[in-house]
Amino acid sequence: MLKNFFNPESVAVVGASESKGKVGCAVIKNIIDFGFTGKIFPVNPKSKKIFGLPAYASISDIKDKIDLCIMIISPRAILESIESCGKAGINSMVVISAGFKEIGPEGAKLERELMEKARKYGIRIIGPNCVGIVNTSIGLNATFAARLPPKGNISVLSQSGAILTSIIDYAAGGNIGFSKMVSLGNKADITETEVLKFLGDDPDTDVIAGYIEGVKDGVEFLSVSMEVSKRKPIIILKSGNSDAGARAVSSHTGTLAGMEKVFKAAFIKSSIIRANTIEELLNYARVFSCQPLPKENRLAIITNAGGPGIIAADACEMSSVKIAAFSSNTIKKLRELLPPICSIYNPVDVVGDADAKRYNTALTIVAEDEGVDGILVILTPQEMTDPIGTAKAVIDTSRKYGKTLITSFMGKETVKGGVDFLEKNAIPNLFFPEKSVRCFEIMACRKKETGRIKEEDVSESKIIKETTKEILNNYLKKRIFAMGYEDSKNILLSYGFALPKNAFARNSEEAIACAEEIGYPIVMKVVSPEILHKTDVGGVAVKLRDKEEVKNAFEEIISNVKKYMTNAFIKGVSIQEMVTDGKEVIIGFTRDMSFGPMLMFGLGGIYVEVLKDVSFRLCPVNKFEANTMVSEIKSYPLLKGVRGEIGSDLKSLEDAIIRFSHLSVDFPEILEGEINPLIVRPEGKGVVAIDSRFRLKEDV
Repeated sequence: MLKNFFNPESVAVVGASESKGKVGCAVIKNIIDFGFTGKIFPVNPKSKKIFGLPAYASISDIKDKIDLCIMIISPRAILESIESCGKAGINSMVVISAGFKEIGPEGAKLERELMEKARKYGIRIIGPNCVGIVNTSIGLNATFAARLPPKGNISVLSQSGAILTSIIDYAAGGNIGFSKMVSLGNKADITETEVLKFLGDDPDTDVIAGYIEGVKDGVEFLSVSMEVSKRKPIIILKSGNSDAGARAVSSHTGTLAGMEKVFKAAFIKSSIIRANTIEELLNYARVFSCQPLPKENRLAIITNAGGPGIIAADACEMSSVKIAAFSSNTIKKLRELLPPICSIYNPVDVVGDADAKRYNTALTIVAEDEGVDGILVILTPQEMTDPIGTAKAVIDTSRKYGKTLITSFMGKETVKGGVDFLEKNAIPNLFFPEKSVRCFEIMACRKKETGRIKEEDVSESKIIKETTKEILNNYLKKRIFAMGYEDSKNILLSYGFALPKNAFARNSEEAIACAEEIGYPIVMKVVSPEILHKTDVGGVAVKLRDKEEVKNAFEEIISNVKKYMTNAFIKGVSIQEMVTDGKEVIIGFTRDMSFGPMLMFGLGGIYVEVLKDVSFRLCPVNKFEANTMVSEIKSYPLLKGVRGEIGSDLKSLEDAIIRFSHLSVDFPEILEGEINPLIVRPEGKGVVAIDSRFRLKEDV
C-alpha cells in the first residue's frame, strides 16, 4: 500500500517555489538535486517555471499520471484542492504543512476534515505537520532538510521532524548511510506500524531505527514488530516515559504499572532493541548495518594504552559481555611475536609505540582464536601511532575472519584519517571504549535472541474456560464488578490453581466450627466486595491455634473493619488452613488501553508497592518469558534458596504465571486480576493461591 510513497515514478509538489527560505523551495530543490529520475511536477499558480521545470496552476492541469503528491500549502488550501487530487487518481499524499491538530481544537477540526475528504477518494496520507520522506535507492529526497543523507541500508521512522533532520545532518558528516526515512508528523492516517511493516519487507533495508513518543494501536504494533524483528533488527528510541498521567487503579499491579513499563514490556516481547539516547540509536544502527553478529558474547580487547583497555574491561564486567579467555596457543603466539613489554592477556596491550605492523600481528593471532567472538581495537594517538595503517590492518582482519570488529580510535585531528578510512570500509568507530562494549553487548544479545527456539505454551488441559465464563456472566448480569477471594476462587480452580483448605463463616460460632474441621493453625480474613486490601483495615488474623483465638479474632476483625470502613458490607470471614512452608509472591495483570493485558510478578505480601521489586511482560507469556520474569527480580536468590535452604518450586511457579497470563487474554471483560500472595512451596510441592481479587469492566 505504501509503494507509491517510496517508489513513485512521478511526483507533484503543490506549493513549489523558487523563493529561498520557503519550505516549497527547499523540498522541490532537494528532489531535483538528490537525483530523482522520475517526472517532477511543480504546482504553483504564480509561476510558469520553477528551477527550469514547467509549473502548473493546479493538479487538474497535469495530464500525466501522478503517483505521489507533496502538499506544502495552507491547511484550508489543501482541503480545497484534495478533490482535484482524488479526481486525478492520486492515492498517496505527503502533507508537510503544519496548522493541524498540533495547534489546538481548530487545527484538530481541520485535520478531521482532511481525513474525511481523503477517505472519500481513497487517498492515504503521511503527516500532516511532517518533514517529508526519503528513498535514497531512487534518489528521492522529498524533505526540507538542509543536508542530503548518504545512501545505505538503515531506514528511519520518526515522530519528530526535528530529530529526523538532525539525524540526516549528523549522518552526512559521519559516513552513515540510509535507505528510507519517514517523518510521521501527526499520524492522521499512516502510522509507525504500517511503515514498520513496509520496511520489514523492503529489500534495501537491513536495519530499522525509529524515534517514537507513542503508538496508536499497541496490539497491532506489537504483532507487526514481533514478525519484523525476526528478520531485521529494530532499534527504537522512546520518549515521553513519565508515569505522571497514569490512571488511578486499585490493584498493586495497576499501581506499579505505567506507560514506561508497558513500552518496556512491549519491546521485550517483540525483541525491539531499546536505545536510551539519540547517540545510542545511531551507534546501534551503525554496528548492525555493517558488522556480522557475534556467535556468542566473548570479546577480545587490543589497545596501545593501559587506561582505555582497563575502562573497556570494566565495561565488560558491568555488562553481559565476557572478556574472552585466550587459548594456550594464542598466548604462546602472542608471547613469541610481540615485544616482551606487551601484555599478552586480554586486554592485549601492544603499548604506546605500537605501529600498524604490531597491531596487525596481534589482530591476526587473536582473530584466529575460536574462543573470540568479537574484537575491540583501541588506538590512542602517540608520536609513533599510524592511524591509517592500523585502520587498514583492522579492515583486512575483518574481511578475512568475518568476526565482529568495532574500534575506538580516540582523539580528533590525529586519528581523523584512520577513522574516515574505517567508516568508509564498514568498520564503526566509537570514541569511547565503554560505548563500543555496549554496542557489542547489544549485538550479542540480538544473536542470542534470534537463535533461541520459542518455547511451547502451557497445556490447555489444565484450563476449563467454561467455568470462568459462567462465573463472569453471572456477575456481570448482576452488575457486580469487584470479586474477592470467596467470589473468585472457582476461577482460580478452573485455571488449574491449587487452593488452601478453606471455608466461609458468618459468625464466630461458624468460624470455630470451620477451624475445627480444617485443623489448626488457621488464617482468618474478612470477606467484603468493597474491601480489596484487607490488611489495610485490620481484616486479617494469622496463626490462630485454638477456639478462643478464633472467637477473639473474629470479633476483632469485624470491629476493625467497621472502624475503618463504617459503611462497608461485610459478608463474613474466610477460614483458611495456614500454609507455612513457602515463599510469598504476587502475580497480577492490568489492562493497558493500547497494548492489552500486562502481567506483573514479584515477591508478595504488603510491601510489594514499597520495594517495587517486580517484573512485567505483555500477555500471554511463554515458558521463556515466565522464566525471565522470575529470574530478573532482585530477590530471585531467595526463591532459588540461600544458606542451605531448599529451593522453591520454580517450575510450578512459571507454569502458574503462564496460566494466569492466559486468563487475562481469554477473558477481556476482566479489567484487573491479582493473586497475592501465591505461596511457592519447596521444590516438587507446587504453588498455592492464598488470596485473590478481580475487577470487571463496567462497560461490557
